[in-house]
Amino acid sequence: MVALVRTVAYLGLDARSVEVQCSVAPGLPNFNIVGLADKAVGESKERVRAALSSMGLALPPKRITINLAPADLPKEGSHYDLPIALALLAAMGVTDAEQLGDWVAVGELSLDGRVVGSPGVLLAALHASEQEAGLICPVSQGAEARWASEVPVCAAPDLVSLLNHLKGTAQLPVPQPGEVEPAPPGPDLKRVKGQETAKRALEIAAAGGHNLLMIGPPGAGKSLLASCLPGILPELSPSEALEVSMVQSVAGTLEGGRISRARPFRAPHHSASMAALTGGGLKVKPGEVSLAHLGVLFLDELPEFQRAVLDSLRQPLETGSVDVARANAHVSFPARVQLIAAMNPCRCGHLGDPALACSRAPRCAADYQSKVSGPMLDRIDLHVEVDPVSAADLALPPAAEGTAEVAARVAAARTVQTGRSEQTGVRSNAELQGDALEQFATPDEAGQRLLMQAAEAMRLSARSYTRMLRVARTIADLAGAEKVGRIHVAEALSYRRQAPRA
Repeated sequence: MVALVRTVAYLGLDARSVEVQCSVAPGLPNFNIVGLADKAVGESKERVRAALSSMGLALPPKRITINLAPADLPKEGSHYDLPIALALLAAMGVTDAEQLGDWVAVGELSLDGRVVGSPGVLLAALHASEQEAGLICPVSQGAEARWASEVPVCAAPDLVSLLNHLKGTAQLPVPQPGEVEPAPPGPDLKRVKGQETAKRALEIAAAGGHNLLMIGPPGAGKSLLASCLPGILPELSPSEALEVSMVQSVAGTLEGGRISRARPFRAPHHSASMAALTGGGLKVKPGEVSLAHLGVLFLDELPEFQRAVLDSLRQPLETGSVDVARANAHVSFPARVQLIAAMNPCRCGHLGDPALACSRAPRCAADYQSKVSGPMLDRIDLHVEVDPVSAADLALPPAAEGTAEVAARVAAARTVQTGRSEQTGVRSNAELQGDALEQFATPDEAGQRLLMQAAEAMRLSARSYTRMLRVARTIADLAGAEKVGRIHVAEALSYRRQAPRA
């Protein structure tokens, strides 16, 4: 007899259909799994054997063959345990094979028969919804699976409960969708003393989704400014929250099915490898740039990152996605991030201060800043100098304007961009391009003249020119102006600097 159970294989954020076929035939006792399975899937037979034994069932003394079709699609992960066990039980006649055709099953088995969590359940639920099927998953991930649109979910704590549910002798409770977590409170901009230029640049970056580089001495407040950014960004829309949650589900970081409307904020250490930042590994997983999708990727001490690691971000910053190519798989992850970077002006950090600067200045600064390639700097829209904070600045009372006031202006600017999105098809000004950029970001005559003069004098690349238009459009949105004017172009140009040369 051959029994069939449906499951999925994960390739990036794509769930592919996989059919688990189980054959129990006469012959020497054997248990084989075929179909391009990795080691975790190959070890599944031992977990299935032990789980069935805990239920008082023994494998029949026959030749058992599990085929994972299509056979040329790589199969990775422990979520094949449950569908393999169900296919085997159906082939043995323990459960109804025809009834299992209405379900897609994912989940790992423990040796005592419990069904435990595995990454990617949200993707499996969305796939099951597309296939008009139900989803059988671990009870710990039932809340996560319920975020898929009206898909029937059977969240099983163990194999025995699942079999009783399928037979109708004991019904499992229907899981409820996970909670929507409020955004965690962050530092208020009122804590930042001075730094008016940097705070203005942060507001512009938040309003248009632009990349920002802060350059200043140690202790000037660069990290504090970056940590204030999530508080002034608008919440994720429901569709954006689902996008972010899909990445978290594949990475295995979506706990208890709780979905947050807060934008991700990732701040990897400068020792991070290329695979950690862009994704990869033995089993391809999303990296920091994908975990920060639709949020903020903060790179502190920018020149301390390996140059090859930084340059690997150049394509994701431009395209909004990252492609991880391996010999056996080609996987794409979304990576539409807002890059916020911070760096010291030189290795000692006190360039321009005669009392503290090292004896190698200014050559020290050129060598240090040249660790970041010109093409990388060209992809950063806003460059701002963060001046040192004096004791007199620290003694000042808190600023009158804080996160709440800035967030209100940012929300108003984003509302304008959302209204424009029906014509542009993009979420923010940072993504404007082509005809939409020409239609909405072309300055008036005076602004165009200033931009052309600056492009010639500063030798702006085509990319820099385009990014200046986007920033000017955001400044105009913050000012409530319908047309980009000379004053908006002038402010945008003030945040531009040429890449340092060794």
